[in-house]
Amino acid sequence: MSRKLVSFDWAMKKILRQKANFVILEGFLTELLKFDVKIEEILESEANQETEDDKFNRVDLLAKNESGELILVEIQYNDEIDYFQRILYGTSKLITEYIKKGRGYTNIKKVYSINIVYFEIGQGDDYVYHGTTIFKGLHKEDILTPSSIQKDKFNIETISDIYPEYYILRVNRFNDIAKSSLDEWIYFLKNEEIENSFKAKGLNEAKEVLDVLKLQPKDRAVYERKEDNRRYKESLFYTAEIKGIEKGKRERDIEIVKSSLEQNIDIDTISLITGLSIKEIQNIDKNNFKGKK
Repeated sequence: MSRKLVSFDWAMKKILRQKANFVILEGFLTELLKFDVKIEEILESEANQETEDDKFNRVDLLAKNESGELILVEIQYNDEIDYFQRILYGTSKLITEYIKKGRGYTNIKKVYSINIVYFEIGQGDDYVYHGTTIFKGLHKEDILTPSSIQKDKFNIETISDIYPEYYILRVNRFNDIAKSSLDEWIYFLKNEEIENSFKAKGLNEAKEVLDVLKLQPKDRAVYERKEDNRRYKESLFYTAEIKGIEKGKRERDIEIVKSSLEQNIDIDTISLITGLSIKEIQNIDKNNFKGKK
């Protein structure tokens, strides 16, 4: 079985920029790049659309990982004959933008350009392509490699480790047969569904987070209220622990009730937060009021 979710581009625009949801993007990038990716922050990008059904513009997300490398994820629906040139321009622009003025070339950032396209681009039978820069000898056909000093200084193994790398996912070319964890992500990108059997990194979190956006406004409001109550309860528990209140759940609930009443929070909400009945809360309120006389 599978579940219909919101599209990945809408998720990028709305929730993947939130630190709490980095795990979804990290999962996708890890499956694609074949090494663990930890997102440090989401950087400003130039083409973020604001409406859910606006698929006539590209969507981009610019991230920086813990190594300071830049990762540009772009989704494109419209056919563009010069798309190869545009992704070259995009990486070149990033490199020049993120090198500080007056700094040496050693400060150039590695860029990964990940392009998720829903149109026919170029000619080829595969649905995932990877492009790197290598220097090959014209006569001996050997590959130029960095010196031992360069390897140590720049923490690289090949010259291509310095240059931008390009990934093109031709989603429409995918045959819907997921044979790998990356295929599971591409299946989602194409069908906006996640099979219950999928195990790829980030997809489990995507099921939980992205599906919320499919809720009707009323249902989403209820869900968000429950989440707010949960977070508020956690906050109050933390505050109680900081003050040294370690007298068990009953005592903590009483303190939460008192604190909530002092903040004029309604009894129904306090009941949801603590699990206490309205009558119990009213009794605590009465006793608290007597104690202040």
